[in-house]
Amino acid sequence: MRNYLYIFLFLLLSQNISSQELNCQVSVVSVQVQGTTEKQIFEQLQKSIFEFMNNTRWTKDNFTVNERIDCSVLINVTQKLSADDYMATIQIQSRRPVYKSSYFSPTVNYIDESFVFKYQQFQQLEFNLNTFQNNITSVLAYYAYIIIANDYDTYSNLGGTEYFQKAQLIVTNAQSAAESGWKSFESQKNRYWIVENALQPVFQPIRECMYKYHRLGLDIMFDKADDGRKEILKSMDLLSGVYKNRPASFAMELFFDAKVTEVVNIFSKGNPDEKTKAVEILTTVDPANSNKYFKIQKTKFNILIIRTSFLV
Repeated sequence: MRNYLYIFLFLLLSQNISSQELNCQVSVVSVQVQGTTEKQIFEQLQKSIFEFMNNTRWTKDNFTVNERIDCSVLINVTQKLSADDYMATIQIQSRRPVYKSSYFSPTVNYIDESFVFKYQQFQQLEFNLNTFQNNITSVLAYYAYIIIANDYDTYSNLGGTEYFQKAQLIVTNAQSAAESGWKSFESQKNRYWIVENALQPVFQPIRECMYKYHRLGLDIMFDKADDGRKEILKSMDLLSGVYKNRPASFAMELFFDAKVTEVVNIFSKGNPDEKTKAVEILTTVDPANSNKYFKIQKTKFNILIIRTSFLV
């Protein structure tokens, strides 16, 4: 009888444990590529990508269902190049929950405009970390690791290093690929440079900022909104050295593509000194969004579209 009880408890616990890390929503849009056949192909592709992203085990860690990383993949197919070759863009977004709140903080928001892939209906999506098999699974796996690396960085200082390294291995294996997006000389803003920058010491303060911003700042704001905002301001100051060494860098652009709206909302509720300091730092390290940051000082009361109790 006791053995049956143990088995029952094991099965009960197993239902709450998932080896998969991602809770990934997938959309494949193909408005620019017409035809009944293509529609069926892309419906199957969407299903296959959903299963690939959500059913692959990307780490050795165990996740409960509630711990899975919320993310999304949006593929916009723009052109049919041949019978089974397509040109597309792929947008990757991810977010992480903030402690004691219903709010989710964006961590990745990037559109890759160099996505060419080959796909046949009912094709199995197979991936091997140590070899380049095809572009579609390599790109998807690459971004899965980028999502995980950024998420882990928000919970422990430089915690995502292992997964940035896995993404870099995918880049290395893809150097002989015919498709673009993998090589350093093709562009200053592509998959090669995302992970190359993430692992360079000069950009390490951005990753340190990710940890302090989320774990020491956002995660305490439910109980201590003012203290949390002060910690976030300190984390922003880490970016000053990066800007001084590498002004207008791709790495900084990626950070603020995810964070610009959030930081404006956070500091719009700060005291006058915090607002002044925040605007000074932000307009220096991210001059492209200066007009947005100047609104911080003009805002007396700011209501977030996203419902949360401590950012408003």
